Amino acid sequence: MPERTQNQIFVRAYQSPMAWLVLCCVVAAGLSADLVTKHLAFEHVAPTPVVLERDALLASSYFDPIPQHNGVEALPWSLLDFHLVLNQGAVFGIGPNQRAFFIIFTFIALLIGLFVFGWLTSDQNTLAHVAIGLILAGGLGNLYDRILIGRVRDFLHMFPDVDLPFGWSWPGNSSGEVFPWIFNIADVLLLSGMGLLLIHAMISDQPATTENQDNSAE
Repeated sequence: MPERTQNQIFVRAYQSPMAWLVLCCVVAAGLSADLVTKHLAFEHVAPTPVVLERDALLASSYFDPIPQHNGVEALPWSLLDFHLVLNQGAVFGIGPNQRAFFIIFTFIALLIGLFVFGWLTSDQNTLAHVAIGLILAGGLGNLYDRILIGRVRDFLHMFPDVDLPFGWSWPGNSSGEVFPWIFNIADVLLLSGMGLLLIHAMISDQPATTENQDNSAE
């Protein structure tokens, strides 16, 4: 974290109302965006609205209420389509049929995120607070689906119909598409938050590195 001068007092984020305001606003905006887009996608992308019954989804991993449908073009030039999928795993379908594990893992990750926010960042680390807020929002969005719906609702498909060259395919996937995974806004929030947190860590290390170089040169 950035070092303070002798005249500055390190105030942990949990003691700062402004830090909490930033975190809560990012979480609220991100979680709302995720849940609203999931709802709209499952209402309008397929020919008819998809009815999700939690008990039926939990009773059988083979049950799929999504009707056969073509992807809806969201961006031209095969950049992005909307296509509905119910995911039983984590980001990009990793770890299928591990619902209980991911629910527990998400709860633990959320607690760690709050600890990092409150005790390992200061009131001045706004970029870190935004990053943690994005991660919390993404985790809560998918946690909502796993608990209340039984599976995670995915609908974003990047580069549809764009295949790998030479007939190649990704391990464990036979489609041959450049990006065969379907994801949601929560996944985007999680990855964006991790990226911003990495940028924050790199920026925070710069002053200390520069100071060490100056001291060694004296």
